[in-house]
Amino acid sequence: MSIDRRVDLSNCLEDVPVLIEPTSAATTFPKFQYSPDNIQGPGCTTDPSEVTLPGCSCRSHSCCTENCPCPRTRGPAYDGAGALLNLSPTDSGYCSPVFECNALCACSEACSNRVVQGGLRLRLEVYSTGNKGWGVRALEAIPHGTFVCEYAGEVIGLEEARRRQLAQRAGENNYIIAVREHAGAGPVAETFVDPAAVGNVGRFLNHSCQPNLFMQPVRVHSVVPRLALFAGRNIDAQEELTFDYTGGYSNQLPVELLSTQRDADIQASRTDGLQRKECHCGATNCIQFLPLDLSIINRE
Repeated sequence: MSIDRRVDLSNCLEDVPVLIEPTSAATTFPKFQYSPDNIQGPGCTTDPSEVTLPGCSCRSHSCCTENCPCPRTRGPAYDGAGALLNLSPTDSGYCSPVFECNALCACSEACSNRVVQGGLRLRLEVYSTGNKGWGVRALEAIPHGTFVCEYAGEVIGLEEARRRQLAQRAGENNYIIAVREHAGAGPVAETFVDPAAVGNVGRFLNHSCQPNLFMQPVRVHSVVPRLALFAGRNIDAQEELTFDYTGGYSNQLPVELLSTQRDADIQASRTDGLQRKECHCGATNCIQFLPLDLSIINRE
């Protein structure tokens, strides 16, 4: 029987090994510390590992809206197989959060409202894509709505995010993701995650203007959300996993809007001295440049 001797990038920190393509194992990887969870970084006032959300008193395997406060007023987040029920991300520019049961809940670990906290369950491989650098592909078929992985790293504040973007040198990758949530009548919540120095397999996911994953903020134990990535459609084995760095998913824009956005991106590529990288996703609706969240830089 053959033995798979490929390197586990997570160093056994994940329940499922994160493999590295054999032909790429000798290639120099970016230097970073692997962490399956978010950690507190500069400017973040809340430790993501602390349990700060209240628990429910349910004693069942399936917490439901009628008697469980965890799903809040939005209804159950997952079906019986753990697939995300709301598969239509909004186009408003803001995300709507999901609340899972947590460590203070009376329900069991088998509760259907515990998905993202279960960690990585799929076989993924980091490999060399060529013109896009490192990427991640699935080693098994992934059904629509399945949780794939988190985009984990340092949770930082706005000022630190701005400082890090401005300090980047030409050619360096920008890993900072800014997620904006609107949970009703309250203010918009912002979370900045940077996996450049400390992160998980999510840091190797490439951008695509027509992705197969979408990002959903999920709160488990802490008010700091986990940036969970779910399959936006059925994904084949050996297919590269991608998401839209702007937070969108469908991106089926009219031709005239694409032209306007492309011109704006070309102009934005020279904004504040930050040179944006070309996008090589190959999608028919590609806007030519990788997204850059200029609102972090230009915030008053």
